[in-house]
Amino acid sequence: MDKKNKKVICFGEVLYDILPSGKKVGGAPMNVAYHLRVLNIDSVMVSRVGTDGNGHDLLQFLKNIIIPTDYCQRDPLTLTGEVIAEVLENNEVSYDIRYPVAWDYISWDDRFDSLFNDADAFVYGSLAARHETTRSTLFRLLEKPVYKVFDVNLRAPYYSKEIIQDLLSRADLVKLNLQELQIVAEWFSPSAKSEQECIAGLQEVFQTKEIIVTKGSEGASYYSPALIYNCPAYRVQVNDTVGSGDSFLAAFLAGKLKGESIETSLDYAAALGAYIATHAGACPEYSRLELERFIWNHPRQVSASY
Repeated sequence: MDKKNKKVICFGEVLYDILPSGKKVGGAPMNVAYHLRVLNIDSVMVSRVGTDGNGHDLLQFLKNIIIPTDYCQRDPLTLTGEVIAEVLENNEVSYDIRYPVAWDYISWDDRFDSLFNDADAFVYGSLAARHETTRSTLFRLLEKPVYKVFDVNLRAPYYSKEIIQDLLSRADLVKLNLQELQIVAEWFSPSAKSEQECIAGLQEVFQTKEIIVTKGSEGASYYSPALIYNCPAYRVQVNDTVGSGDSFLAAFLAGKLKGESIETSLDYAAALGAYIATHAGACPEYSRLELERFIWNHPRQVSASY
């Protein structure tokens, strides 16, 4: 394409993560948009915040990192989203997600039609589908002819088999972790035992072109009908894992949109996910140069299966 930068639309929650270390900006699609922007991909956030102080601060944060706020709606009746995050002993994170909040009420905007005219990808997750208002808007947007990236992101009790099935059926690329793969495979491919059998079952049911499974300290794997790439994890001292999967997705998507190989894109994604895990919160301030230095000091190899 002739345009200078690729453009990705991220849909869903913007919020504050309340962590032991303090209040941090968050929300899976917002995290993806943030890291895409650092990686020189134009990202647009479609969401909704309250007219409270948190809403004002989140919009200012987006403006400061040059993410347009034109499509972040204001809600005078509902508070901006918050998540109480608790870091567990194994560095996993438990979440208490407030409901309902402003991003549950993202309404249709006729300007979405022109917004999608030059979009290269559309990123969405399952959490945004928990309320019928935002869910209705999401499914209208999923009718757009654009590369669709589904971050499964299961958060109990805010998902169901039926909604996940609808979201999977529309995706070109699906990203999920091992625990989420087990849940989804039990629904749609119950006889599958191994990871590869689970993936094969989902590919058969949904005709999904690409699936990525993130596995924490065990790395990540990319599956297409013809190829499997396995990438080992970067060994780091973990601060917390909040947003690591979101940064992983952003880095993979950035590489893919820039024409990098799957191998290179997956390794870059693993590097950024590990790098973010060494920081507090999902969106620490960093530069591409700092990330490149991290990669230089932590070389890895990727294996491919055909």
